[in-house]
Amino acid sequence: MRVTYRGDYALKAILDLALHYDRGLTTANDMAKRIDAPMKFLEQVLLELKKGGFVESRRGNIGGYLLSRPPAKIIVGEVIRFIDGPTEPISCVMKGYSNCQDLNKCVFKKLWQKVSRATSDIIDNTTFEELVSQVTRQQRVLVYSI
Repeated sequence: MRVTYRGDYALKAILDLALHYDRGLTTANDMAKRIDAPMKFLEQVLLELKKGGFVESRRGNIGGYLLSRPPAKIIVGEVIRFIDGPTEPISCVMKGYSNCQDLNKCVFKKLWQKVSRATSDIIDNTTFEELVSQVTRQQRVLVYSI
């Protein structure tokens, strides 16, 4: 699995919106500052996420972005696949692949299938709500003082 810069910023943008889910709209400018993203690139990513049904936008002085569904209903794997495509580490693991003449005796195919299943097991069972909880716990630990 390869996550591109576009995919990385898409994940960060959705996490930022999930962290601010109960606070309403978030401007792209504020988000760009918080996730340290180039503004123009972030706008392109947000437009793509909007096309994918992950975010909504509102125009105007009080406009901005928000998630189109609750963080508990957005899975990391679906965002990665939407932005960056298949997550299989090599094409021979993909369903219906038949371009390899060594496919039936290849010892690596089973290895790549295990890698693919392990990756999918993690990203397809992680919601943005879980990630928000992790961030919140980390922030509480950092606030601790004597």
